[in-house]
Amino acid sequence: MAGLVGSLTGLGGGVVIIPMLTLVFGVDIHYAIGASLISVIATSSGAAAAYVKEGISNIRIGMFLEIATTLGAVGGAMLAVFAPTHIIAIIFGFVLIFSAALSLKKKNQTVVYTEAGKLARALKLSSSYPTGHGEIKYAAQNVPGGFFMMVIAGLISGLLGIGSGAL
Repeated sequence: MAGLVGSLTGLGGGVVIIPMLTLVFGVDIHYAIGASLISVIATSSGAAAAYVKEGISNIRIGMFLEIATTLGAVGGAMLAVFAPTHIIAIIFGFVLIFSAALSLKKKNQTVVYTEAGKLARALKLSSSYPTGHGEIKYAAQNVPGGFFMMVIAGLISGLLGIGSGAL
């Protein structure tokens, strides 16, 4: 169930696994986070392979953001070792509420940039994606901002044991 929810929503199975382990089976949240992180890796890898196969993933951007997420996740895991259980549980609840609110918020039309930023051009992060009406080209923007955002997402993911897609 966690794998299905994680791959369909991009949230990661941690949003299902951690509450189930802690609330239903009484597992300490620190152990539930560790178990969740292992399953999130498996879920993410399986789903990513399918998206890459379909040509709807930009591997260069993915690898670039993976570096940022990993840096943050290491920091988050180090925080989790010292954080009291009740603080982690409160943060987990806030993150779930925040994710739910963002999911329910009506999305506006996505703006597709055609002019890449200087750093995006240097790293060759721009690409295209297939649609029913043909390929749509896009250009990456605000590379430092995206990197910083993913460090924060990785930090929260490492602390809570959820995939960074929940953020």
